[in-house]
Amino acid sequence: MKISVAMITFNEEKILRKTLESVKELADEIVIVDSGSTDSTEAIAKEFGVKFHTESWKGYGPQRNSAIEKCSGTWILNIDADEEISEELKRKIKEIVEDRSNSKDIFKINRLSVCFGKELKHGGWGTSYAVRLFRKGSGKFNDNTVHEAFETDKKIYKIDEDILHHSYLTMEDYFNRFNRYTTEGAKDYYKKGKKVSVFDIAVNPFYKFIRMYIFRLGFLDGVEGFVIASTSSLYSMIKYFKLREMYKNGSYLQENNNSKNR
Repeated sequence: MKISVAMITFNEEKILRKTLESVKELADEIVIVDSGSTDSTEAIAKEFGVKFHTESWKGYGPQRNSAIEKCSGTWILNIDADEEISEELKRKIKEIVEDRSNSKDIFKINRLSVCFGKELKHGGWGTSYAVRLFRKGSGKFNDNTVHEAFETDKKIYKIDEDILHHSYLTMEDYFNRFNRYTTEGAKDYYKKGKKVSVFDIAVNPFYKFIRMYIFRLGFLDGVEGFVIASTSSLYSMIKYFKLREMYKNGSYLQENNNSKNR
């Protein structure tokens, strides 16, 4: 059966080639929906014969759905531009797709995070399952602009083999995304009417650090584990403070700027 790889991109030149190399032998087609990259993302994609589409940014959920709709395969492997398919996972996917007696439609796969060049196995970053492989038509992503989820009425099965998620290549890369992600997370909360308190801004980030670094053994990942726990707690604080600003101003902040610079 035909496998389509669906991806969304925006200025991914630093990692895209590694991702496409990892799926080129597995995929019958690769479909990318790009939201206006200004680097060499498109040129790299076309080296691999990708079906490349450019669309305005609609949020992570709707953008993923747009890429999926353009796929012609029976099976969809929906991955991010910074996710590398391991050889073990590649063999497992082939086994599932080629098994004509298989009645399972949807699979979630563990994303093993690689941050600053190191695999993080603790702190909550070593185990993060997400739906990545499914038969077309078995479900879709919700409309969340960030932290989107796959919605389906079917059972979701688990694949143990890993995707290597190259979350952040450098600290500069981390903070280039930080502002966008915290704003979009605050927007989602704002749309849902989630309230914000001093506890969320001042206390919750502290507990997040303790949970990641101590209780989830982030300290075993060395200095990278400390940095990720620290910046994750900062992420929580800034997201909630932006939500507070949105309520204070009665509208989304920097709406036009964010829609142009996704």
